[in-house]
Amino acid sequence: MLPRRRRTSDSCHGSARADVTAPSTHHRTTHASSTHDEGTRMTTVALLGTGLMGAGMARSMLRHGLDVVVWNRSPEKAAPLADVGARVADDPESAVRDADIVVTMLFDADSVAEVAEQVLPSFGDGVPWVQTSTVGLDGTRRLAALAEEHDVTYVDAPVLGTRKPAETGALTVLAGGPEDIRDTVKPVFDAIGAKTVWVGTEPGDGHRLKLVANSWVLSVTTATAQAVGLAQHLDLDPRQFLGSIKGGPLDCGYAQLKGEAMITGELEASFGLDGAQKDAGLIADAMDGNEMNSEVMRAIGARFAAASEAGHGKDDMAAVIHGFE
Repeated sequence: MLPRRRRTSDSCHGSARADVTAPSTHHRTTHASSTHDEGTRMTTVALLGTGLMGAGMARSMLRHGLDVVVWNRSPEKAAPLADVGARVADDPESAVRDADIVVTMLFDADSVAEVAEQVLPSFGDGVPWVQTSTVGLDGTRRLAALAEEHDVTYVDAPVLGTRKPAETGALTVLAGGPEDIRDTVKPVFDAIGAKTVWVGTEPGDGHRLKLVANSWVLSVTTATAQAVGLAQHLDLDPRQFLGSIKGGPLDCGYAQLKGEAMITGELEASFGLDGAQKDAGLIADAMDGNEMNSEVMRAIGARFAAASEAGHGKDDMAAVIHGFE
């Protein structure tokens, strides 16, 4: 699993072998325990983890007519989903027991592994595990091995997007898994994503592309923070910087979005800063393991760490500007 591949690509959106699909507008799958009013059986999805991303994903699944059972380590984060139709489980084992598909969206590999060790023995025959948390390459190897021990099909499916796209079903799913499981998991991917990119058939295929994309996201955000902070310290209006690049070849919508948040101080989390720091470490580890110099990504991670130490760990990643103070 996860063989080292030293390949390059001109695009951080995929490779020559990627299969990109948009969600279908009509799908109907079956599960014996849950039915529409007219008697059509629905797919039951167990979603483990209802934090910043998981809660939005649950809402998108419910809007698409899926039967959703949720569990979260902190029950108060799962409880509001009952008001929009989710069933809230008291423990992860009961959440997965009657599921057709199990989805995890937790903070890191350790969190996912701890829960997986609890629930994998309770999976039904043929139920796939869709792992959407960003856990890195080593974490993916570890989790895929756990799935293999229990004869469970592992689908590596990290997502591109933040809280709002999760809530509106506009994520991009970067998937790696067997071709014969694609139809089974399609209802979930169609619900949470505007686009699914099947990067390959092995665990880790999706994660490689996820790390590439996040390396760009973290770099753009940190560079924007540096520029905005420098403008402020040089007694310039930082909006002059954003205005000077707007509409030109140096412009970037993400820089405009995060730059404005840095200026206004409106830092409600869309992509949490502590999560960004964690991802910077995963990216740097992948670079180290594939004969790349990781000094720049380590430096980016250090700015996120400094901002977290200053009390901004739960804020949006735009709070990295405080890592330059």
